[in-house]
Amino acid sequence: MGDTQDWAAGPGAAERARSVLATAWSCAVTADGAREEYVGAHTVTGDGRVLLDVPEDSALSAAALCAPRGEPTAVLEFADVAPVPVRRRIRARLWLTGRLCGRDGRLLFEPTRVVLRRPSGAVLVDPAEYADARPDPLAVAEARLLTHLADSHPDAVERLTRLVPPESLHAVTRVTPLAVDRHGLTLRIERTRAHGDVRLAFHTPADDVSQLTERMHALLTQAGAGCPRSLQRHRADGDR
Repeated sequence: MGDTQDWAAGPGAAERARSVLATAWSCAVTADGAREEYVGAHTVTGDGRVLLDVPEDSALSAAALCAPRGEPTAVLEFADVAPVPVRRRIRARLWLTGRLCGRDGRLLFEPTRVVLRRPSGAVLVDPAEYADARPDPLAVAEARLLTHLADSHPDAVERLTRLVPPESLHAVTRVTPLAVDRHGLTLRIERTRAHGDVRLAFHTPADDVSQLTERMHALLTQAGAGCPRSLQRHRADGDR
């Protein structure tokens, strides 16, 4: 089992749901007893409705044509996958239940029920809050930012471990950047048979990439004020 997670200063469920929807490239759709998967087939409106480009002969199109008016006709499932390879790479799942109708040769899906499942558990998101929410401003850039941090600045990642409680680094084998949003950076702490996540909160939210750079520099400066801590010192002998 993983460690208990510290989600200090994190995004709310509605914002997190909109971020998952904004960045997911694929979705699975269940309608009229059939399940289909689509890649690059959806776009999102400002209020969180989903436009789907699907073949006219698909089961989903048939369900939209045959379903009684006003009844939920489909469930859309999206997965939030960490851009950096880690254990249990899926960070969250989003399920939208709602109605389908045709619009300009595409299907328009209007959510009536929104469920977000994170490692801490599942949350039922109020549809009005979901519609009013916006994706995290760093969501679209997150994959590029995290892969750059992991591939080009491993020294910075290790330096940031100085901000992690020592007990969370016992027998650590690897530390990897797992997620970043305007509120903070999450590190994945891996051991031989377990893992946990630690949240490093920013002093104020970052609304764009330039502000994120400043927030990261502030964290690194804060880490530099501590005592150096080599990851190798916290590896158990059996993990070498």
